[in-house]
Amino acid sequence: MRSEWELRYENISIRHENETMSNISSTEAGAVPMTSAQAHRAEVLENPLQTYLLGIIISICGNFLISISLNIQKYAHVRQLHNGSGPYYTSGFWWCGVVLMGVGELGNFAAYGFAPASLIAPLGCVSVMASAVISVAFLKETVRTSDIVGGTLSITGTYVLVTFAPHNTSEITAQLVQYYIISWPFLLYLFFEVIIFCVLLYLYKKRNVKHIVVVMLLVALLASLTVISVKAVSGMITETIKGHLQLIYPIFYIMLVVMAASCAFQIKFLNQAMKMFDATEVVPINFVFFTASAILAGIVFYQEFEGLAILNIFMFLFGCLLSFLGVFLIAWNRPKIKQEDRNFIAMNRIPGSRHINKVQPDVKNPAHGSVAAILMCNRAGQTDDS
Repeated sequence: MRSEWELRYENISIRHENETMSNISSTEAGAVPMTSAQAHRAEVLENPLQTYLLGIIISICGNFLISISLNIQKYAHVRQLHNGSGPYYTSGFWWCGVVLMGVGELGNFAAYGFAPASLIAPLGCVSVMASAVISVAFLKETVRTSDIVGGTLSITGTYVLVTFAPHNTSEITAQLVQYYIISWPFLLYLFFEVIIFCVLLYLYKKRNVKHIVVVMLLVALLASLTVISVKAVSGMITETIKGHLQLIYPIFYIMLVVMAASCAFQIKFLNQAMKMFDATEVVPINFVFFTASAILAGIVFYQEFEGLAILNIFMFLFGCLLSFLGVFLIAWNRPKIKQEDRNFIAMNRIPGSRHINKVQPDVKNPAHGSVAAILMCNRAGQTDDS
């Protein structure tokens, strides 16, 4: 006997097919025929393999833009530090990096509407790998052996991920998202996630446990909700673009609110982690935890591994492992930007005082060490204060 989920999904598919056939009939009855460009676009959106590859390409391009933006912002910080100019946010380079990061994140958002979430999340290793290459080429950082080995592992892991990841791309409609939300696997998953999140938050806030694993687990638990909501919103927007309006359903706006709230709190905890710990620790751990939570969310909520062969699952996880190792090697023990000594204040930067060329009397002066030298120092101080 078929399960209730199969029967309900079949009814949704039949309803969607009937709507498509009615649209085709109305087009044949008297609608304006599509142009060649519109026909090609419709063919790409309706072909599962082309849609799958389109999501991969968009995600890779988005992560590459993010890596460029990070290096541009890093260049702006280094330039501001060396030149002693105004704040970093007054630099045109920094704002250029912010714009590129926004475009890259928008590309990642769109990619969730075309490919499985369990595939898009691990492709974030492209950003780490490309950032290391760009920093060597443009910021003149030293190439390390760990960078070469880590880049090789990341490329190999990405190839394995793309090859053995689930290729089924289901159409995310409002009815399907509503059914996924009330399904018992997700409700059980959400129950345990809320309990774990509350325990970790209690340890972090009340018990003052400031361990990096605790903070990054809080980020990862929020990230799982972000991935679920992002894919739902992106998928419903994609269906709307195809001609099947989904924006009239309340579930779209509920998912939009969940996406915004989870992103905001995720950024909050991530910024706290960056303040307490070094970036070489936060970046790889965040990548591993975020990817694991995204894959788990895709498996539980969107059932992306359903019908996938055991060999494909094993090779997919093996590709994730290679990517994790590659990111750890690239981020491990990276050189830090040299900061000025905060305990030292130059004489010309003391508030309310002007620079004095000679604080102490000249050693070669015959009056050095005498009462005349003391009077000279006092006179210089009185003159400066006046």
